[in-house]
Amino acid sequence: MQLRDLPSVDELARGLDDPLAVDAARTVLDRARAEIRAGSEPGDLGAALAAEVEELRAPRLRRVLNATGVIVHTNLGRAPLPASVLERVREVGSGYSNLEYSLEEGARGSRQAHVSAILGRLTGAEAALVVNNNAGAMLLALAALAEGREVLVSRGELIEIGDGFRIPDVLARSGARLVEVGTTNRTSAADYERAVAPETALILRVHQSNFRVVGFTDRPSLADVGDVARLHDLPLVDDLGSGNLLPSNNLLLEDEPSARESLEAGADLVCFSGDKLLGGPQAGIVVGRAELIERLRRHPLQRALRADKLTLAALEATLILYLDPPRARAEIPVLRMIDEPADAVRARAQRLAGLLGGTVEETVARVGGGALPLIELESFASAVEESLAVPLRLGEPPVVGVVRDGRLLLDCRTLADVEIDEVVAAVHACRPR
Repeated sequence: MQLRDLPSVDELARGLDDPLAVDAARTVLDRARAEIRAGSEPGDLGAALAAEVEELRAPRLRRVLNATGVIVHTNLGRAPLPASVLERVREVGSGYSNLEYSLEEGARGSRQAHVSAILGRLTGAEAALVVNNNAGAMLLALAALAEGREVLVSRGELIEIGDGFRIPDVLARSGARLVEVGTTNRTSAADYERAVAPETALILRVHQSNFRVVGFTDRPSLADVGDVARLHDLPLVDDLGSGNLLPSNNLLLEDEPSARESLEAGADLVCFSGDKLLGGPQAGIVVGRAELIERLRRHPLQRALRADKLTLAALEATLILYLDPPRARAEIPVLRMIDEPADAVRARAQRLAGLLGGTVEETVARVGGGALPLIELESFASAVEESLAVPLRLGEPPVVGVVRDGRLLLDCRTLADVEIDEVVAAVHACRPR
């Protein structure tokens, strides 16, 4: 075929009765011209047009099978939601709701009322506020409490929270001024004491949720920093980041303070995520003293950062599970995957390997999502051909594994039992016949 043999856009589009036909025809013809110039045949243009229209209508945000061994995988959407949570989202999202309407009073209500009471019960806080993510929670707290004034932060806590977003940048955008305290590896309560000045608005403590400094180090306890804050009548804001709500009696969580423990140690406000260790939807949660929460609620930035009805429905349903901790560990996928015995993961990997003709390999899984950076979870994967990595990613559903030493590892700590058959079907579809 020559370039002059190609139909016009209108001629090609007339072959398909679809409002997207013209746009699709332009794309198909552009591709055909490039193929002809490269010495290739463009093939059946009508079939290409139909395929292009189908591609234009296909959703871009898709369900993915996570075989990486990273439980809270930021690039793959972080926490998968429990079935009961998804049902609540469906119920609330399928019609109208009392999002900002008080059924008792028959008047306007607050969207925060749906989660504030249960957050208070779970954390011991006087009040709570939910926004769209934890970076937003931090930004709001700093803007409402410290705009135009100084915030004390240890140099060892000036972290990057991901994708280039750094604590100093968040501080700057809030209108507050950063005052660095101590050194990268050693900070004491006395360092905070010496840094307090007339322009000091609050002390910010940032939990090292996505890294650890080891060796010649020293870091005051939250209680010690709280003593300094109370001595000078300053709010102490603790950014926990990962959002652990369970007591630290699990060996995996022994270094991960809960929101309740942070408040009991002296924090006035605690900020954390909804979609990391908490295992719910993306959200930023602030709990603490009622008067401070009210200042955040009344700040103009709060409306720009507020959570929508689907987020609040998912968060409330997740928090309800936490009222029964054993149920939470069993039903919240993130907690279940963290707690699952290695023998159960091995058995799943053996089943997958048997169905695929692969081999079982011992691996190391991680929590991910900027949480528990030093924790390594014993795990097992089914190893298959490296050549399957790309076609599996492009399949339906996509399967994402880890390429290592010339093989593709399908880690079974992040694959559920009910997903094994789907992975098997995906692999068989990608293998040459």
